[in-house]
Amino acid sequence: MKTLVLNVDRDDDFGRKAKVKSPIIGVKNNIDAANKLGQADAEDSDLNSIYYAISIFNKFKEENKDVEIATICGSISVGLKSDEILSQQLEQVISETNAENVILVSDGAEDEYILPIIQSRIKINSVNRVCVKQSKELEDTYYRILKILDDEKVQKQFIFPIALVLIVWAFFVLLGITSYGFGAILLTLGIYLLVRVFRWEKKIAVMMNDIKSGFLTGKLSVYTYGLALMIIIAFIFFTYYNTNFKTQDQHISIILFIVTMIPGIVIAGLIAIFGRAVDVYVKDKKAHWKYWPLPFSILAFGFISYAVFSTLYKAFTFKPATFDIGQFGNISFLGFAITGILILLIGIITYHYVKEIHPVEENEIEKKVTIAEKN
Repeated sequence: MKTLVLNVDRDDDFGRKAKVKSPIIGVKNNIDAANKLGQADAEDSDLNSIYYAISIFNKFKEENKDVEIATICGSISVGLKSDEILSQQLEQVISETNAENVILVSDGAEDEYILPIIQSRIKINSVNRVCVKQSKELEDTYYRILKILDDEKVQKQFIFPIALVLIVWAFFVLLGITSYGFGAILLTLGIYLLVRVFRWEKKIAVMMNDIKSGFLTGKLSVYTYGLALMIIIAFIFFTYYNTNFKTQDQHISIILFIVTMIPGIVIAGLIAIFGRAVDVYVKDKKAHWKYWPLPFSILAFGFISYAVFSTLYKAFTFKPATFDIGQFGNISFLGFAITGILILLIGIITYHYVKEIHPVEENEIEKKVTIAEKN
């Protein structure tokens, strides 16, 4: 029974560094290959591996056993390509040596990934791993880390947020406003954690697919959503640069910021709803009345929130030393608040009338929504 002492070089150090063609069969050829690699890179761990394989071969020869030695090499592209080359070379070695079992010698955990390939072709009697003593634990840790980082789940949970942080930080560094970078990083991580906690990943993926298909099919909602977003961003910049955060109290500045932002939020909301309603109408060739109360709700939100925050701002600034609650009883507050409530009531009442007039359409909409949620 012939035994093959098989040395494995998965990343082809012998070919790349020593210019040795593989497979390397026979003790003389392996010694020559070892000498060439030693001259090219004396610190390469494959040098230890091939010398250990030669020592095993010599030991078996002294015991008068039928033994042969060979080294097979893969490719610098470790993975599918290198394993395919190793498989071909292994079959060639087995064919030329007529070996019936193998003693495998490798220089680390990476080469042992091909164990299943060898086991599928020939019996393995022993596996001998050769590492420089000082680097054994380090190498194990290195390959374990690589294996973990290759996991798609780990990439999404850990690498993705790190990438976001680096991108946000680099963006603010390039703009020369690094003082805002830390705040932006905290905001980005906060949004990411909210998405993870509430399991919004699928919803965001669906939204991105809708945006992509919207550009391809010419959906109006894609452009109205974009316009709404730009309006909000424009209002944020406009409000920020027109709000004096330095000369007045912070809480007053924040209230003024909110008051100035309310019209932008209302306008953006109305534009976004308009685009969505038009798309749904074009798609189904009929109106979806479930969108009817939304414009009323947004307008009501605008009037009521403006009434509250504008009056709150006046209450804080009317008497600098005290908070004047009497401002909430003036005509301005009551006018805006009552107008918002009336608009909301109009929306609710008219929606109930619309549902009675179009009951069939509403039932069909509900069925379609249910089917979509199941899918």
